[in-house]
Parts: sequence; structure tokens; C-alpha cells
Amino acid sequence: MAVCFWNSPPATLGGVAIKDLHADADLANTNMPRARGSCLLRAKQRGQASAIADLRMSGCMKVLFARSPDRVDAITINSAGGLTSGDRLDMEIKLEPASSASVTTQAAERAYRAPAGKAVVETELSVGVNAKLFWLPQELILFDGAALHRKLHCDLDENAQLLLVEPVVFGRALMGERLRHAYFKDQISIDRCGAPLYRDTTHLNGDVEALLGSRGIAYGARAMASLVYVGPDAEARLQRIARHEWLGVSLIQPDVMVLRLLASDSFEMRRTLLPILDDLTDNTLPTSWRL
Repeated sequence: MAVCFWNSPPATLGGVAIKDLHADADLANTNMPRARGSCLLRAKQRGQASAIADLRMSGCMKVLFARSPDRVDAITINSAGGLTSGDRLDMEIKLEPASSASVTTQAAERAYRAPAGKAVVETELSVGVNAKLFWLPQELILFDGAALHRKLHCDLDENAQLLLVEPVVFGRALMGERLRHAYFKDQISIDRCGAPLYRDTTHLNGDVEALLGSRGIAYGARAMASLVYVGPDAEARLQRIARHEWLGVSLIQPDVMVLRLLASDSFEMRRTLLPILDDLTDNTLPTSWRL
């Protein structure tokens, strides 16, 4: 499955064309302070529960853990407070066979104005045989002038289960924020046993508000969530999801459910999304989602 949102006519910010502002820039020789962060988390089965097998953190990336009787519950934190020009975050999550983990964020991530090049976030997920991963970051909020490229790749082994959600907010409606000049490229790829299972790309460049206003793209929506559920009960889960006029959900394989949700703002998105996540996590959604 692939979705591409294409560029609008070049816009300007401070007299500079957006396409130039957000081109890949060589920032190595600038004096701008930039955030760098990485983390590696590996979970393993220990007895009847899961435990941390390896944990490494550097730079602005931190990981905290909530108490859980049977899985590793991780909460990631970008201590830099947001993303802007030249920032880079790298995350790697590995689940050994039969282990279980949930990974979320402390709060919403923010992509701020980035006049000197893109921020980059790359994530690698690996889910072993009979393992289960909940990838549950809270929403990404894009601000006017943001420039962000995200890549997420997940490798699933035999009988591995996955719940993956990526919510995005295109400016906070109640704050009167408007995305007239921004760049956002978001790539999600999932493989199973070495074969492609899911591909999705969102690419917005220029006047994002105008692009989202198009009937063929988002019909004026200001928030979006993409969700993939891989599990043997995918069809039964789908039947329990309440239908909504701004929600599309389908099975792309007997055990693979894909969902796309559009909403007028982040509040409406959460109001529709939370009951779905509660069901798909068997009412074990991380507490940070409700704060």
C-alpha cells in the first residue's frame, strides 16, 4: 500500500524558495547547534515475562520504563524538546523470539521551523519469531516552516505480531497555526520473512494547508493517523472497529489490517483513535496517551 501527496507550487519563506530551504543541505560547516540522539533497545523472554536484554542511549535520546508484569514498557524522550534544521534521531528496537514490548513517547513530538535544512528521524524495528511489538508514539506536530524526513522500517519474523500507529497533526487548530510553508516526507516499510508486506509514503512540500484542502488528498483535515495491525485475529479486530466517515480500514492479507484516519484536529483524531487503540492493545495502552 502506498500513498503519495505531491508538491504544491514553490512557496517562499523570507524570500527564499521552500524547495531551496528544504533541500538536503551540508550543515557540517555551520555553527548552528544541532541535536543528535540515538537509542538501542533489545528485549528478551525471561521465564513467563519479557525483560530488557540490552539498552544503549546517547545524546538527546532517553528511555524510561513503566512497570509491567509481562512485557517491556518503554517511553522514549527527545530531551532536545523538538526537531529543527540538522537534528537527527536514530532508534533501533529489537525483540528476541517470544518476547513482548510496548514503545511510546512521553508526549507529542514537535517539528519546528527549519530554515537551514531538514531534520531526520530513522527507526529500525525487528520482531522475532512469536514476539509482539506495540509501536505507539504519540502524535507528531508540524509547525509552519518545518522540514522533516522520517523513515521507519520493520522486519517481522515468522508469527511475529505488530501494532504500529503514526499520528500526525498539521498545525494546532485551536492555536490558529497554519502550515503555509513546510516539508514533510514520511516513509514506512514493513517486511515479513524477507518479503515486502507494506509500503507507505506521505510527501508534502510547499503550502501544506492548501494541499490538505484538496478533496483528493485530505478534504481539509488537519490531523491524520496511519495504523497497521499484524496478528492472527486481524479480521475479528476489524469487525469491532466502529466505522467513521473519515476512517478507512481494510485487510490487505488475512492477518494484516491497515487503517487510515483523517480528522479536523488532534482532539477529534484522538477521540476516534483511542477506542481503537484500547481494543487493539487489549486495554493496555500506555498511560502517557491519557495525560
